[in-house]
Amino acid sequence: MINGTKSSFLAIRAAAVFIVFQACLLLLIASPALSQSFSNQDRERGLTMLKTVKEDIRKNYYDPGFRGIDIDARFKLAEDKIKLTKSNAEVFGIIAQALLDFNDSHTSFVPPQRSARIDYGWLMKTFGNNCYVTEVRPHSDADAKELRPGDLVQSIDGIRPNKANLWVFYYLYYQLAPRPIVKMVVQSPGEQSRQLEIKPRIQTGKKTVDLTDTVDLNRLWREEEDEDIANANRFTEFGSELLIWKMPHFDLTKDGVDGMVDKAKNHKALILDLRGNGGGAEETLLRLIGNLSDHDVTVGEVKRRKETKPLIAKTRGAAGFKGQLVILVDSDSASASEVLARVMQLEKRGTVLGDHTAGKVMRSRAHVHQMGVDTVVMYAASVTDADVIMSDGKSLEQVGVTPDETSLPTAENLRARQDPVLSRAAAILGVKLDPVEAGKLFPFKWMP
Repeated sequence: MINGTKSSFLAIRAAAVFIVFQACLLLLIASPALSQSFSNQDRERGLTMLKTVKEDIRKNYYDPGFRGIDIDARFKLAEDKIKLTKSNAEVFGIIAQALLDFNDSHTSFVPPQRSARIDYGWLMKTFGNNCYVTEVRPHSDADAKELRPGDLVQSIDGIRPNKANLWVFYYLYYQLAPRPIVKMVVQSPGEQSRQLEIKPRIQTGKKTVDLTDTVDLNRLWREEEDEDIANANRFTEFGSELLIWKMPHFDLTKDGVDGMVDKAKNHKALILDLRGNGGGAEETLLRLIGNLSDHDVTVGEVKRRKETKPLIAKTRGAAGFKGQLVILVDSDSASASEVLARVMQLEKRGTVLGDHTAGKVMRSRAHVHQMGVDTVVMYAASVTDADVIMSDGKSLEQVGVTPDETSLPTAENLRARQDPVLSRAAAILGVKLDPVEAGKLFPFKWMP
């Protein structure tokens, strides 16, 4: 249970996020989005999606009371709004809002892939309460406008991004309603604020995927291969003293986890870098915990609609890693990353270093749907099927994990591509690693 003070805080936080989403959505609807045709057929398709998503919620949501929401009334309101829409952006935004009303990090609408693929040419992340540019694609419009890593993002289209609402921007700008121009106010270290208008790179494509078309299939396969390469697990070694494992997702098989841990076993210490890791498969999480523990660990309880079951990670015994451990987290570390970090704290197994985590810890399943047979339009609903209560009796949802030691890069560090957090982790383990050299170990890889 969460005490009354915490509950009040969460209610205020949820209301703030709702207001930001509404403001962003109204802004996007009122201003020109990427041009796409819209017909009565599109509107009817949206109504079908809404109905299907509603049934996903009704049948599978972990709370039979739906967190106090009258889903019939709520989805009827959404249906009435969709009947008045004039664009896909409006349709998708209305469906998305119906699910966001649950104030649940793992319940959301995934709209159909758009015919135009958009790349804004820059990325941002929060450190503490401030939002900074972290990456700028070479030769992009953002690069030409001299946007740089380490620039403080003061506003995007008139709204200040922060830890509570940053996900809203990514959700809206990449999935629901991509923008042809983004207006920003940024501030470089030691300089005055400046206004920029950034144009994204837009790659036109097909609105639907024809599964009988070899060209379409080859394109899908290439995109999956590019994503696999960009998000691959990476590691580097410092003799027998230290292995650093950069883990971007919890997507390894049991054998894959065992293989990485077998590499670590040849070293005295391990740094598990979960910064930017948004979670993934429960099986991967449990296998990794079992590899880092010399006994079976009760992670917590999984509370579903009709049952509650213990979540147990079976130890790998003598085959696991027994050396020193430091886990790196940041504001984008979510879900399985947070569970692992908190388990290591509760078990006193290692040191958690970095920034406060995302506080997005529920268990969900994706319900994927398609319209058409040969020519397919796909969409999905991510629906929370369980809450995860840790072994200390507390939930991490909207709470997150507080690191044992807070360590954040400065704007100057980001500009110079330095990684003082990784450097500090190595120092804790007795290994000297300069922040400049640390920043070179795992360079960011842009998708083609």
